[in-house]
Amino acid sequence: MKAVVFDNSGTLIERFRALKDVQTGQIIANISSIDIVDNGVKRALVVLQTSPSKCLINARPDQTIYEFIKKNKIDFDISYSSCYIKKEELLEAIKEDNATVKEIQDSIKAVVDNKYNLQICSGSGFIMSLEGKKIEYTITAGGKIFKEVPEVIDELKKREIEIFIASGDRRESLKELAKFLELPKENVFDTADAWEKMMIVRKLKNKYKVMMVGNSANDILALKEADVGVLTLQQKEETPKKVYDAADVVVNNIKEILDVEF
Repeated sequence: MKAVVFDNSGTLIERFRALKDVQTGQIIANISSIDIVDNGVKRALVVLQTSPSKCLINARPDQTIYEFIKKNKIDFDISYSSCYIKKEELLEAIKEDNATVKEIQDSIKAVVDNKYNLQICSGSGFIMSLEGKKIEYTITAGGKIFKEVPEVIDELKKREIEIFIASGDRRESLKELAKFLELPKENVFDTADAWEKMMIVRKLKNKYKVMMVGNSANDILALKEADVGVLTLQQKEETPKKVYDAADVVVNNIKEILDVEF
């Protein structure tokens, strides 16, 4: 039996990401959040498990992000980090920071202005330095499903290949995507960091021969763990050499995975 595990953002979804530099107020489009985390000391990319288009956009803008999380009992997950960081440690660090919800709302506006869907991508969050106890960037990502994806999913189903999604994206956004692609909810693993993706692939290998398809540094461990690791460049972002080195196959379009033998 065979299985394909897909990353989401940049793999199944053409992603548009807007970051706001909290210190300068500058909005930056489509810079790699993972690269920012890797280039810092004790940084974490945090995903808020709430809808940017409903809860966040309507929240009081002058409250701090810490106040918003605590008052509304917002769950969050560390999607990627430069070292091991506990959620409790991160929450304590946020107490020291004065970044407001408006900083996140500004990144949401940038995604909406560019006409990307907020519901099928990673949603909103922030990048924090735990060393400095500072939220350095707020971030929102929206997406559009690559037009070839439904055809690829349908063909894999015809071949009786099991399909999974393992992504660092927000839980509800992945539920929306799974519903659209008609995938069982138990085949979707949300807000998975690099180590968790690797463990998902490792566990699936007990039952399947596994292909992993991803596009960024967050996929490196899973690409290496899979029987076949496929790097897709369809997002057209600069890809670090270490991601190339982790992959067995490189494709420019998601449709090309149908020609990869495993």
